[in-house]
Amino acid sequence: MSQKINVGIIGGAGYTGGELLRILLNHPFVNVAFTHSKSQAGKPVWLTHTDLLGDTDLTFSGDEITTLLAHEDLDAVFLCSGHGASVTFMSEHEVSDDITVIDLSADFRDEHDDFVYGLPELQRDRIQETTRVANPGCFATSIQLALLPLAKAGKLTNDVQVSAITGSTGAGQALVPTTGFTWRNNNVSIYKAFTHQHLAEIRQSINQLTRMHDGTDFKAAINFVPYRGDFTRGIMANVYTPYSETLEEAKQLYRTYYEGHPFTHVSDAPIDVKQVVNTNKCLLHLEVHDSQLLITSVIDNLTKGASGQAVQNLNLVFGLPEDTGLRLKSVAF
Repeated sequence: MSQKINVGIIGGAGYTGGELLRILLNHPFVNVAFTHSKSQAGKPVWLTHTDLLGDTDLTFSGDEITTLLAHEDLDAVFLCSGHGASVTFMSEHEVSDDITVIDLSADFRDEHDDFVYGLPELQRDRIQETTRVANPGCFATSIQLALLPLAKAGKLTNDVQVSAITGSTGAGQALVPTTGFTWRNNNVSIYKAFTHQHLAEIRQSINQLTRMHDGTDFKAAINFVPYRGDFTRGIMANVYTPYSETLEEAKQLYRTYYEGHPFTHVSDAPIDVKQVVNTNKCLLHLEVHDSQLLITSVIDNLTKGASGQAVQNLNLVFGLPEDTGLRLKSVAF
C-alpha cells in the first residue's frame, strides 16, 4: 500500500483508546490523524498514556466531531467511548460511507444499521466487504473461539459450562470499588453469573453456524460464570460440554477450522495467560475427560479482546494481511 490509511479515534483517553494508539503508532500503513477526548482536550497524549512519552507528539483534540469527520483525507474512525455512546454518535453525526467505522462498544453487535459483527474467525469475508464493523466483546471473543469449531461441525448439542476470569482492565478506566487496588489485590470475585451481557453475541454466533449446519438454532444452555481476577490484563476461559469422540479427533477438528487464521492456535501443552498478554493471539488447549471436552481459551482482553482485533478488522477492510502491525511480543514472564 503506497498511501497511508488516515484514522481517527473517538474516546482516546480510555484503555481501548490507549491500546489502539500503541498499536497504530507502529502500524506501517496507518497515520493517526486525531484522537478525540472531551476530558483531556488540548493535553498531550502521553500525559494520559504515560508509556507513549517520546513516541508521539499528538495532543487530544477537543474540536467538534463534525469538523473532524469532515476532514477530506479521513479513511476510518474507531469509536472507543462507553456502551451507549456509539449509537448516539452515529445518530447525531453523518458519517460518510467512504469512512470505515469500527465500534468497540456493544452498541451494534446485533448487526443493526448495517454493522457487521467483527469476529474474523467467524466471518472474515463479510468484514472485508463492509465499512461498518462491530468489534466483539472480550469474554465473547475468548468463549466463541472455544466453541465455533464444534458448532460448525454440528457437534455442539448439549449444555455448555463456562468458568472465565478477566483482569481489571476489562472493567474500563473509570474508578469504581471493584477496580481499585485495595479491593482487587489478593482477591477474586464472581459477577453477573449466568447474566453477562456477552452471552447474547455468543449465542448469536453459535446460531449462525448451527443454522448453516442443520437449519436450527442452538437451544441448550450456556452457563457462564465470570470472575474478576487479581491482575490487570488477560482472560482465561474454561469451557466444557459433552463430547463422544477422541481427543485427537477434537484437535483435528479445531486445527482444520482455524487453518489460515493467523492468531488462533491449538496447543498440545497446557497454556497460561502470560503467553498471550500484549499479543493478538488466542491459544486453545483441549482435553477429554469422561465424555466431556474441556477447551481452555486464553486471550489478552485489551488486544485480541478489543483494540488488537479492531486493528485486525481495519486490515481486513483495507485489504491488508490480517497480521499487519499486530506481530506483538508477549510479556512471557
